[in-house]
Amino acid sequence: MAQDDFWNNRETAQKAIDEANTLRKKAEPLLAAEKQLDDFRVMIELGEAEPEAAQPPILTEVTRDLDKFLSELDALELRFLLKGPHDKNGCILSINAGAGGTEAQDWANMLLRMYQRWAEVRNWKAEVSDILPGEVAGIKSATMTIEGDNAYGFAKAERGVHRLVRISPFDSNQRRHTSFASVDVIAEIEEAGEIVIPPGELQVDTFRSGGKGGQNVNKVETAVRITHLPTGVVVASQNQRSQHQNRATCMKMLMSRLYALREDQQKSEMERFYGEKGTIGFGQQIRSYVFQPYRMVKDLRTGISTSNVQAVMDGALDDYVNGWLRAGCPTKRMQGVQDDDE
Repeated sequence: MAQDDFWNNRETAQKAIDEANTLRKKAEPLLAAEKQLDDFRVMIELGEAEPEAAQPPILTEVTRDLDKFLSELDALELRFLLKGPHDKNGCILSINAGAGGTEAQDWANMLLRMYQRWAEVRNWKAEVSDILPGEVAGIKSATMTIEGDNAYGFAKAERGVHRLVRISPFDSNQRRHTSFASVDVIAEIEEAGEIVIPPGELQVDTFRSGGKGGQNVNKVETAVRITHLPTGVVVASQNQRSQHQNRATCMKMLMSRLYALREDQQKSEMERFYGEKGTIGFGQQIRSYVFQPYRMVKDLRTGISTSNVQAVMDGALDDYVNGWLRAGCPTKRMQGVQDDDE
């Protein structure tokens, strides 16, 4: 950045500045933590030199400050675990109902609400760009974009099949039902690099939007659906007020999906991103949510569980996400961790 010709190429310069800011955000908290740790050592030495009667208040103060320090250190550790090239980006999160019919569609809708609440808790901006309602209740599928600090880095932990066990509200005999829904998460790509999409490879369809959105809803075909013919990737957006805005949103999602697909093909890891989900049914789940006969949410990759089901459904996902990151981002259940219903 100190070079004389640094600003000759504004785009390259901005990239360098962004990289420097990213490195600075990592280095400065670490240096501050090291200094704070030295301060604790000095405080302990001074406290030990005090008379015995004066030591309890000092110990109380040091313990309080140390608890706060450990909490900040825990958050710092998680930031260093997010070292993927796109972890700092926003993400596109998709939910699809699986085996279970109306039950599964209702479950997909419950997951959508859970992730919206989680985004609120983390002060992220979440916007549903496309949604397909179920015939009776819930949703068949939904796609939403999440913008915020390290949104993709954290949200990628949720990719996989989620299983629900409960007494069905749609069953007059009050029987216990098992439902499945899959969650897919890809990073938002601002610049897709070498990806160039010829116009002939795109099929663009327009249709009327549904739900809230102003005077054009159900009157003008503002919603857009784009199909990438060579790969079969389909994206849709109906949340914006104009067809132009919806098309721009679709292209952004399409570039992100094609970039993720290209990365998978280059690395030849069929279980990574697109392959690891398998079928949306038994034996493929990463997490089980049991409402009856007992209450428990258990992650089958890490073994982390809680009986506070309502808190999880209200967006308390950090324990599961952070545990997954600390475990090295496992894609399959860890040895010895089994679903309690198996």
